[in-house]
Amino acid sequence: MTDRTSLEGMNVLAVEDEMLVAMMLEDILEDAGCNAIVAGHLEEALILAQERDFDAAILDENLHGTRSYPVADALIARAIPFIFATGYGEKNLRELYPGRSVIAKPYRDRDVIAALTALISADPSVRCDLR
Repeated sequence: MTDRTSLEGMNVLAVEDEMLVAMMLEDILEDAGCNAIVAGHLEEALILAQERDFDAAILDENLHGTRSYPVADALIARAIPFIFATGYGEKNLRELYPGRSVIAKPYRDRDVIAALTALISADPSVRCDLR
């Protein structure tokens, strides 16, 4: 079940290194009415985070053994809200990025939708238009 009224048209950067998981996340986002832009590598995600406008982002913490923190920092610098996703523990993330939402992997549709809805509800002015 999705919340199309609040997520419809959102441009979301989805950073995920596992191809099947990335495809699943992309499907979740698109089913919710979002425009998902998927990046599977740190370098690609960093360029997108620095150069494109997004309403929000979901960042897998671990990308092929490298942390996605440079992407998080780039999003913070541009005031783009984001959510971390991790299959590990949240403790380190909560210490490094206090106040940031963290969702557990494997992804569940309702968790992704609830986290994004809460993120945009906190500041609905973050919406952008890439069209």
